[in-house]
Amino acid sequence: MTIPGHDQSSYRLRLEWGPTGAEAVRADYAVVVDVLSFTTTLSVAVERGIEVFPFRWRDARAAEHAMRHAATLAVGRFEALSRGDARHVSLSPASLAEVEGVERLVLPSPNGSTIAFALADAGSSVVGACLRNAGAVARWLAPRVAAGASVVVVPAGERWYDDTLRPAAEDLWGAGAVLDALLDAPGVDAGASPEARMAVAAWRATDLPTDLLDCAGGRELREAGFVADVEIAAQHDVSEVVPVLVGESFRDAATLPPDGPRLRRVGS
Repeated sequence: MTIPGHDQSSYRLRLEWGPTGAEAVRADYAVVVDVLSFTTTLSVAVERGIEVFPFRWRDARAAEHAMRHAATLAVGRFEALSRGDARHVSLSPASLAEVEGVERLVLPSPNGSTIAFALADAGSSVVGACLRNAGAVARWLAPRVAAGASVVVVPAGERWYDDTLRPAAEDLWGAGAVLDALLDAPGVDAGASPEARMAVAAWRATDLPTDLLDCAGGRELREAGFVADVEIAAQHDVSEVVPVLVGESFRDAATLPPDGPRLRRVGS
């Protein structure tokens, strides 16, 4: 149950964290941001023409889901290393940058997938964004916002060992990059909540790629030997893809009908 005022409904541009925030703050369009690395991996895959099926679990159910959709299953970074096959498709965006012959991909991501499907179930049209495609997502949203639609940007964050939310700096920056570009887009005259403006301020203060390499999430990946993943995630506005969740999978908005997925108004 959302406390009155916490839904940010007096603003058309909104921001709230993680799965619980996604349930509390609704909007016509919802932008999921998980820079390290769900939505970065998603952007790389969609760039390569791959249809991506996000999945909530990283167990035997993921393999069954992949079989059901005739899709390749992305395994964990360390699992790919343990198999000794550099060509194996993993959750690493660097691994997908070179992959060939994959048309459908199941991408296990308990946090990002849970948020995306919860937002879709609530009636939002769901988009995946990261630093790489922040401008493209903003340009796609701009005419919709100009026509009166509301947007919530949801930085996914990470989990502490007790499974509570750990707000992640990189996701705040990614959210801010989308909102900053959206606020600057021609024709957009929409109020942004204080939460959304905080993300914009954080983004404007960011020094890439240094800050991404040195934040907690970036340092963790660097020390584990995945510096290439962080470097790919730090690229800003290098991609024009706009991954849109349609049913069970993300597809590039450019491949969808002009109006995209059917919009059900869920926010004022």
